[in-house]
Amino acid sequence: MTGQEDRDQPGEDGMPGPPVVLITGGATGIGRACAAACGRAGAIVVLLSLPGPELSRAAGELRGAGVQVHPVEADVRDFGSVEQAVSGVSRELGGIDALVTSAGIADQSSITAGSPQRWQQVVQTNLLGTANSIRAVAPLMTRAGAGDIVVIASASGRDTYVGEPLYIASKWGVVGLGHAVRKELQASNIRVALIEPGLVDTPLTRGSAAVRPLVEAGGALLPEDIADAVAWLLSRPRRVAVTELVIRPAAAPDIERI
Repeated sequence: MTGQEDRDQPGEDGMPGPPVVLITGGATGIGRACAAACGRAGAIVVLLSLPGPELSRAAGELRGAGVQVHPVEADVRDFGSVEQAVSGVSRELGGIDALVTSAGIADQSSITAGSPQRWQQVVQTNLLGTANSIRAVAPLMTRAGAGDIVVIASASGRDTYVGEPLYIASKWGVVGLGHAVRKELQASNIRVALIEPGLVDTPLTRGSAAVRPLVEAGGALLPEDIADAVAWLLSRPRRVAVTELVIRPAAAPDIERI
């Protein structure tokens, strides 16, 4: 995993310390799998998530697997909360080498009967939460002279279907945001990559009465499939910039939801 050569904080032996990877939504699903994959690759993993038993459970399981993990409570919808968490992590660990934005929620509804309050939560979490997380971390990376940002978007941000209008809109926004941020930050040696999964078997998808049957029918991606792609992206030499990966289930390539 790259990042070690860019760190200014040496370890006790005088060598650069392990890279620090901050993962939003890191307590469950894709974020949790990314934490395990990055930890196996030697990174210090920061799990940023809402407070609750899932965060402490994930941190305990990762520690039991030998991962250096730091759980941090924050709400990505609240920029002040994220900024405070990022500042504390940077002080304690000497910087942040990579950000993986995985926090997200879904909504199955129609434009004629959906809840505007729920729509606000979806957009605030998926789109503005991603923007808040990048806004909090990017200045640190700019000062450090390097960094990696991996945005977990969705194949739903490249296509449309009936049943999730605001979720789709939020993911289209995330794709556009990712490409705009990539162009803005590339001069600062910060790489930005989008990963757009199709249907993934996660607590989020299994928690939906509409989507769960699609998962249980078989063929969905696993969180580890996405995590492997994240770890691979972060391991590329600095001369390599991968900007976008679309990962679909081979058995059901046209199912877009995650």
